[in-house]
Amino acid sequence: MRNIKISYSYDGSDFYGFQRQPDKRTVQGEIEKVLNIILKKEINLTTAGRTDRGVHARVQVSNFIIDSSLTIPLENLKRAMNKLLPMDIDIFDVCEVEKDFNARYMPKTRAYEYIITWKKDVFSRRYKTYVLKEVEPQKLKDILLVLVGKHDFNNFRIKDENNRTTIREIYKIDVYYKNEDKNEIGIYIEGNAFLKTQVRIIVGTALDVYFGRKSKDYLELLLAEPFKERKIEVAEPGGLYLTKVEY
Repeated sequence: MRNIKISYSYDGSDFYGFQRQPDKRTVQGEIEKVLNIILKKEINLTTAGRTDRGVHARVQVSNFIIDSSLTIPLENLKRAMNKLLPMDIDIFDVCEVEKDFNARYMPKTRAYEYIITWKKDVFSRRYKTYVLKEVEPQKLKDILLVLVGKHDFNNFRIKDENNRTTIREIYKIDVYYKNEDKNEIGIYIEGNAFLKTQVRIIVGTALDVYFGRKSKDYLELLLAEPFKERKIEVAEPGGLYLTKVEY
């Protein structure tokens, strides 16, 4: 058997999320469909992170197992995939890895970036989240830094997901201007793993704190009492990018 790893990016705007769904256009579904055509085998991807509907990936990683009868050179496989895949998915690396490599369970680090702007632009509305007022990076970062470390993030997830544990560790958070005009910011969040919709809930709820819609200690309350239900805010998906997966 051979274990093949693929690295790729995608524009999530027109997908119903990453995970394969019947009668829905998904990233996993499109890639598996193309691999089935090329390899004439039923392929099942194992993937680093299952992004929500409308969320993008600068770097996504999957692997799949194929029997040793695969003779097509991997560079040719990459070329064939990109020829058949839609324009909103780009495969930038295909390589063979050790048989025990698992794209889902082996990452040491995953990171997301969330982009916010207060300059309205109809042409970037799918790729940035618009807010009505300017956001000062250091002030928002000060609100978010309480989340760094190992915590029970039960209050920062969509409750329809089953997890063995809701404890996750966030290694780093940064907030910065994205351009010289200082009319958009990036929020960088790096951790060992993330729960379903966790980053969007972090950003949406932190913005509520920033704009005074929730108390200054609200994120601390969500961490301190992880099983006490409190109102959370989910930020729009279009501003979110999976930006790093490291093994």
